[in-house]
Amino acid sequence: MTDTPEITESTTVQRPKRFLLTSLKVGLPIAFIAIAGGFVYATLTREPPTPPRFEVEPPALLVQVLTMEREPVQFSVVSQGVATPRTRTTIVSEVTGHIVEVSPNLESGGFFTRDEVLARIDPRNYETALKRARADLAKSRTLLQTEQALAAQALDNWNTLQGLSNVNEEPSDLTLRKPQLAEALAELDLNQAALEKAEEDLDRTIIRAPFDGMIVEKLADLGQFVNTGAQIATTVAIDLAEIRLPVSLRDFQFLDLEHFSRDRKIPVTLTADIGHDEPAVWQGTIVRSEGLVNDTSRVVHVVAQVESPYDNTVSHEHTLLFGTFVNARIEGRQAGELYVLPRHAIYDGDTVWVVDDTDEIYPRELTIIRSDRNSAYISEGLDEGELVCITPIDQPLPGMRVKYSE
Repeated sequence: MTDTPEITESTTVQRPKRFLLTSLKVGLPIAFIAIAGGFVYATLTREPPTPPRFEVEPPALLVQVLTMEREPVQFSVVSQGVATPRTRTTIVSEVTGHIVEVSPNLESGGFFTRDEVLARIDPRNYETALKRARADLAKSRTLLQTEQALAAQALDNWNTLQGLSNVNEEPSDLTLRKPQLAEALAELDLNQAALEKAEEDLDRTIIRAPFDGMIVEKLADLGQFVNTGAQIATTVAIDLAEIRLPVSLRDFQFLDLEHFSRDRKIPVTLTADIGHDEPAVWQGTIVRSEGLVNDTSRVVHVVAQVESPYDNTVSHEHTLLFGTFVNARIEGRQAGELYVLPRHAIYDGDTVWVVDDTDEIYPRELTIIRSDRNSAYISEGLDEGELVCITPIDQPLPGMRVKYSE
């Protein structure tokens, strides 16, 4: 017979307590997790507070302005060219023979004066020819005198014969020896011309400088045999330098070329970098226009002259060597009183930005009569005292605020 456990009152009371403890151990963590999750969720889903809004004024752009004032303007035209001699000549021999003497100045780069002896050609043959011509002339003079005497004697004889025969007839030219006299006169003239030629040929054995100038290239030397027409040297005159300056048709209208005259020239300033600290400067004049438009470049060429380019004691400090590339500024017309602005202050060809009384900028269209490399010249569109922004702005907008300094 099996014994049944005895259920007592204490056993019945302990079972609910054990169950309650077990429930608490499981439920408390779950409840804590649920509460914490709800708190986190509420925190994450809650909208943040809206920060206060403040109106921030955009910063003003610092620019430079120019106060508009009309000023008298005289236009000038800029061009470039190369200094060249006005006169360039090749000296040639006019006779034949050996060169027996050469001047020390007959060298490339040598300077000479007008009528200076540059070379001599052996004159002996021409001295002989001169003596022969003089002898022929003397003979022709004797022959002429003889014929004149014979002609006079023939006339006397004819008159005597007419007196004896009482016959009044006109003598023939042959009777009076007129053909022989004419032949003697022609012979005299021929020999006179031969003498003059012999003298000139002898003088041509001395080769003289035709002007004050410089030797560019020496083409013959001592002992060389030259024929008539042989080149001795290439020379240039140094009295004037000429610079051929191209001018566009747009700029040509600003030059006062209608009033060219011998007494009035257009001033031009020439500059070049020749290795000194400052560019060399020469003053010249525009003396003529070539008077036609180049078919290819569509420009008109004007010619400037500089006096005594190799004499730096005249009107300039530096020698203007032929072949020097120079920049030219030609004095142009008087344009009256205009507004002058830097060219970089112009937008879209004819617009500037004007600063108003509230320090805001607004666009203004202008009437520009001319623009050069640095400046624009305005006749209409601005008023005296207005402020124009001359600082380049990348993307200017109407109403943009600026700070400025003049």
